[in-house]
Amino acid sequence: MPIATVNPATGETLETFTPHTAAEVETALARAAEAFAVHRLTSFDERAALLRAAADELESDLEDTARTMTIEMGKPLAQSRGEVAKCAKAMRWYAERAESLLADEHPKPADVADSGAVDAYVRYRPLGPVLAVMPWNFPLWQVVRFAAPALMAGNTALLKHASNVPQTALLLEQVFTRAGYRTGCFQTLLIGSSAVEAVIRDPRVAAVTLTGSEGAGRSVAAVAGDEVKKTVLELGGSDPFLVLPSADVRRAAEVAVTARVQNNGQSCIAAKRFIVHREVYQEFAEAFVARMAALRVGDPLLPDTEVGPLATEQGRAELEELVQDALRLGAEARCGGRRPAGLPSGWFYEPTVLTGVTPAMRVHREECFGPVATLYQVDSLEEAVRLANDTPFGLSSNAWTNDPQEQRLLVRDLEAGALFFNGMTASHPALPFGGVKRSGYGRELSAQGIREFCNVTTVWHGPAGGHG
Repeated sequence: MPIATVNPATGETLETFTPHTAAEVETALARAAEAFAVHRLTSFDERAALLRAAADELESDLEDTARTMTIEMGKPLAQSRGEVAKCAKAMRWYAERAESLLADEHPKPADVADSGAVDAYVRYRPLGPVLAVMPWNFPLWQVVRFAAPALMAGNTALLKHASNVPQTALLLEQVFTRAGYRTGCFQTLLIGSSAVEAVIRDPRVAAVTLTGSEGAGRSVAAVAGDEVKKTVLELGGSDPFLVLPSADVRRAAEVAVTARVQNNGQSCIAAKRFIVHREVYQEFAEAFVARMAALRVGDPLLPDTEVGPLATEQGRAELEELVQDALRLGAEARCGGRRPAGLPSGWFYEPTVLTGVTPAMRVHREECFGPVATLYQVDSLEEAVRLANDTPFGLSSNAWTNDPQEQRLLVRDLEAGALFFNGMTASHPALPFGGVKRSGYGRELSAQGIREFCNVTTVWHGPAGGHG
């Protein structure tokens, strides 16, 4: 795939970029290592000042940055603006809290008394240059939620972004440079997927984080494992959205639409499988289908557009294959199921609700990356849980119920990295983010996220002049 900006609303190639040569990559790696040698010794106050300056830089160019993202990958402009603002907020969140999140941890003296220690504690130290392999769907947020904690911990960052968002990737490097970061602290590598292995294997790279497909995660993890390097993987998701009898059904249907079509339906944590108890199924289905059918599809730069194009032509083709397979095997499209009429070009697809889905259909098992929802009816909480867990993924989950006993059982039994009651899944700096099963491992954000790329160091002091 060429490194290029291709407007998904028109299919027009706006700009192409020459990949970095092996010599240029070598220079970037050397700079990352040199910057780490200095950056790791800076104080938290110094790092916080830099990250706050980066947040200021990001906000000062909010409109241009948002427009760049929308043109490169197609999300509605209002959502791009929100993404920029969220990134600035996360930067300030880590600037304020990183020192306390990484403070030395002292066990109780009684707990280590038999170790012979006069003093013992845990210190979080940075690892070194970290490679981030990032996707196009949240081209700013995915990077910042890695970079902000990594830089605050004292690491340096190398970004290999998706090949269809090069301008956003370069813009991020400029933001950190203008903020005053030392050369080499944050660098964008314009390289294709085939060049990633060599970067991972370079001894100067300490660890790797990837957000992307299961296939990409397997490849990166295999190489990093061969080199015995730390990885964090956030892969696919097929998140369930459960609606049970005690729910506010009207509100659940309203939120369900946003949860399914945010980012044009191209989000790992988007709700994708809607599992509804028979007692409220009819009410929910009617409201949900009507709202999905009423969504305005069109140019993502226009203010009244609610759903823009898919980011790539291949992505739309894969979505169409899943829907056609389901329809061929007996599913019904309650709305959508085709390309919209009246749009001259671009990779658009109508918001779609499928019912009658069975395990024989690919859409039941595979992640549906676009504005397509599958709607199921169940007879009990137990059946809802079985269906929710009947997926190789386990990123997040949503459940609408006001019954405390049901909530306790769902916390116990749903196989996912997060569970949101009576609301839709969203990432927030204060909350750890990640999945189980084939959705990956490790966590981003919160205290867990900033500690992922730290050397968790045990420090033991024996009696003066003694040994242990």
